[in-house]
Amino acid sequence: MSTPPAKRAPRPHRRPKKDPARIVAFRALRAVDERDAYANLVLPSLLREAEQKGMDRRDAALATELVYGTLRQQGSYDAIIAACVDRPLREVDPPVLDVLSLGAHQLLATRIPTHAAVSATVELARAVLGDGRAKFVNAVLRRISAQDLDAWLAQVAPPYEEDAEDHLAVVHSHPRWVVAALWDALGRWQPGSAGRAAIEQLLAADNERPAVTLVARPGRISVAELGAELPEAEPGRWSPYALSLAEGGDPSGLAAVREGSAGVQDEGSQLVAVALANAPVEGPDRLWLDGCAGPGGKAALLGALAAERGAALVASERQPHRARLVARALAGNPGPYTVITADGTRPAWRPGTFDRVLVDVPCSGLGALRRRPEARWRRRPEDVAGFGPLQRDLLRSALDAVRVGGVVGYATCSPHLAETRAVVDDVLRELGAQVEFVDARPLLPGVPELGDGPDVQLWPHLHGTDAMYLALLRRVG
Repeated sequence: MSTPPAKRAPRPHRRPKKDPARIVAFRALRAVDERDAYANLVLPSLLREAEQKGMDRRDAALATELVYGTLRQQGSYDAIIAACVDRPLREVDPPVLDVLSLGAHQLLATRIPTHAAVSATVELARAVLGDGRAKFVNAVLRRISAQDLDAWLAQVAPPYEEDAEDHLAVVHSHPRWVVAALWDALGRWQPGSAGRAAIEQLLAADNERPAVTLVARPGRISVAELGAELPEAEPGRWSPYALSLAEGGDPSGLAAVREGSAGVQDEGSQLVAVALANAPVEGPDRLWLDGCAGPGGKAALLGALAAERGAALVASERQPHRARLVARALAGNPGPYTVITADGTRPAWRPGTFDRVLVDVPCSGLGALRRRPEARWRRRPEDVAGFGPLQRDLLRSALDAVRVGGVVGYATCSPHLAETRAVVDDVLRELGAQVEFVDARPLLPGVPELGDGPDVQLWPHLHGTDAMYLALLRRVG
């Protein structure tokens, strides 16, 4: 009688390896998805927490690249993952999809070797999803690893000739409606340059990691003094107060930033404040208003520029917590200032009070997709329409607040035509001969490709800034 074969002993359960960089990246993506958090707000706290537990700077850099790279390319990765799973993408659990997207980014857009990207992502799946779903992740990632990014995009994107907007949406990872809106805006602001090459350059620029730009607030610190603390920094391209950290360094440890004499501020945002400050006004120039001051970057620069002229700044912000940020940004300003909590559409001041007024109005944020890549997936076309009444009300209120001969700057961090020239044109039609345009282009000296004026639109692919819009308007009656 034969002896039955001995049963194989079960494998001992192996705990998944802890990978701090990928754990942090996964937690950040979940916060973005579940809580509508912004990565630039949630990631720093997760990194600090992980660093306290021993995560090194190299892992912190990897986590940052994984989060921002995955969010920027989410549309492309969704299309690729959809081609590699056996069910509609909406039926894949969101945490599983986040892990797959992190794996796709490592496989298709980093120098991490294929075997390392797959094994590390599967280990992440075991740690955060469990063994069963880790097997599914492993199978999908192995399918993704069969081709490089260009080959996948050629497979999953419709041909440009058949559907140009959808092709660009998949290849450059933007919602189709955003592609259409940006393309329309390019045609308005850059006549003759709205072909395929121009829109592809803009969409590609949205997917690049932006430089960290600092502002040296005049009267508090000079660019040279700030540069002495940052020998690797380079002068800004356009703003006389800018320094650029091309490698995306962390300026939070700088004494000048901690003390408020310098701050982190995109060069386009600086140019808006500088142009308003330099616009010619008729008569006295003693009192300025920032009517939408939160979180305080433009207000701090305006306050410093006003102090140089012997003028005072009133910084108004409707939301109390943002008003506190404004007060913090202005603390130590060399000239007089006041921070108030007030609704710009229901003014806390008398008509004709101010010589200069800035309203950087709430908007879709489509001009800052480099810095907030998740916004492209969060916004909807109806959001743009929803901002319109408020934007018009704020501009009307600003024009009421400025005296005859004074100047208003209307600014948005969006190139969408419905948030820029359409708002200005509507209000100008209402007010007629009481208001006139001021040509903003001469007030941005050296900045090329500003269009036909008199208002200006900055672009990431042309100027290396956020896509800031500025119209300057003088009250004449």
